Amino acid sequence: MSFLDLDEFLLELAPRVELVFSPIMDVKEFPADVDLCLVEGALCNTDHIEMAHKIRRLTKAVVAFGDCAITGNVSAIRNQLGLGNRENVLQRAYMESAQLNPCKPALKGIVPPLIERVMPLHEVIRVDYFLTGCPPHAERIKSFLSQWLAGQKPRLQGLDLKFG
Repeated sequence: MSFLDLDEFLLELAPRVELVFSPIMDVKEFPADVDLCLVEGALCNTDHIEMAHKIRRLTKAVVAFGDCAITGNVSAIRNQLGLGNRENVLQRAYMESAQLNPCKPALKGIVPPLIERVMPLHEVIRVDYFLTGCPPHAERIKSFLSQWLAGQKPRLQGLDLKFG
């Protein structure tokens, strides 16, 4: 949603970038030789860990995009609530919280195996930049991308970290 808040800047951005992978695209495989990848969200399951390693291997610069990717944020609450154990999380989510038909998904592949605790991106792979915020403010995103596209090393301090 923060990208939509970029408003007219999206029109400037469109001819200068090529979106090659996103949850809103039908692309199934992360491509090779990606210049920049914005990764949002905490790492909660084995699929997330695998994808993080693939992104790092195939991308020149990785950005932890938002507080969940940087700290674990809301997703990591399970770490503090004694729900860190995978079975406890599934029990709470699918059995205790269910209003209709309480049952854990039984078919393999429906729910990727949870990792023991939720982790921020930098605990699993090297991260080049951190864009804070929940979500990052549009001005912060614009500042970062403008500097990146100008061939500069983005400065993420001072006036470049504008808040709304």
